[in-house]
Parts: sequence; structure tokens; C-alpha cells
Amino acid sequence: MSTEIEAKWLDINTNTFRQNLRAAGAKLIKPEILMRRELFDEPTPFAVYGHGWIRVRDEGDKITMTYKKMMDRTVKGMTDITVEVNDFEKTCDILRSMTLQKRGYQETKREIWELDGAEICIDTWPWIPTFVEIEAADENTPWLVAQKLGLEKSAALHGSVESANQKYYDVTEAEVDDWPEVTFVPVPKWLEKRRLRK
Repeated sequence: MSTEIEAKWLDINTNTFRQNLRAAGAKLIKPEILMRRELFDEPTPFAVYGHGWIRVRDEGDKITMTYKKMMDRTVKGMTDITVEVNDFEKTCDILRSMTLQKRGYQETKREIWELDGAEICIDTWPWIPTFVEIEAADENTPWLVAQKLGLEKSAALHGSVESANQKYYDVTEAEVDDWPEVTFVPVPKWLEKRRLRK
């Protein structure tokens, strides 16, 4: 199992950030594409060792299945194992046929850049502003790349997308996990009522 070394920065200006990427010499690896994913939770007895789940994701040019486990919300708090599969629906059917509980269906948009050995993703999720995620093979690289791109270390978030949603809505991590469908439709009325006002 590999450790994900990554950090997120919220609410970026996409056009300005792309200009910063180009000025820093970053290379566009994959233009923005729509991704879809289904998530399946591991059985509850195992969850005491950290929150684990399986994600099947259609990335446009490939389909992956990933086991992820979040031990804590630090730059090295997430581990994962990823394999490439060739059929989104059949892979989900296998998982649905097991004792795994389907958590939900999600759509996102992602654009991928590379700079100094780090992968930089511009992620757009429904209902929250676009954010940036920087991932690298060692703990120092995300911070060095972030500095080049004008991102402050003190503003970084870690972990999965629940933490981003909690910056905009009065919701718990468990509530975000229980949303059955996250797609590009207007913010649902039940969620809009819980928007945090600044």
C-alpha cells in the first residue's frame, strides 16, 4: 500500500492559477475532463483501523479501482492501492455483489499538470468552488511546488473532499459521506440552507 503525499488549496481563481502554472514552467498532462466514480465502504468492523473505502473511477482515458484508507488529516495521512480495470459498470457490479456497501455516485472535473515531479490537479466538484491538489512522492515537494505557484502552506487542507465541503457548509464528515449522489446540478435546497455565511 502506498502513501499519498498531497495537499489541497481551496477556492482558486482558475484562470490566474493556470497563468501561474505556465509561468512556472508546468506542463499540461491532461486537459479538463469529466470523471465519474462510485464509492463502496469496507465492512464496519475494519473501520476501527482507519476509514477505508473502494473507489471505481472513469478517468476518460482509463478506468481505475482504488482502495483508500485515511488514517489522519496530514500530508501523509492517506494510503491507497490502485489497479487499472477495463469496465466501469462490471467492476461496480462485482463490488455491489459483495458485502461492501455502496456509498454513492460522484461526478467531478479534473485537469492535470506536472511541475518538478509533482502532479497538480485542478479539481471542480459540484456545489463547491474549484480547488487545487498537489501530490508528490516525497513530503517536501508539494510545499516547494506550492511556493512556486503562490500557495501558502498554512492554507493547505489534507484528506478527502469532505474537508473542502465543510469549509462552505455546516455539515459533518459523515453527512458528506452519506450523500448518495453528487452531480453537476444546482445546489440542492437542503444543502443551500446549511451554507456557511461569511
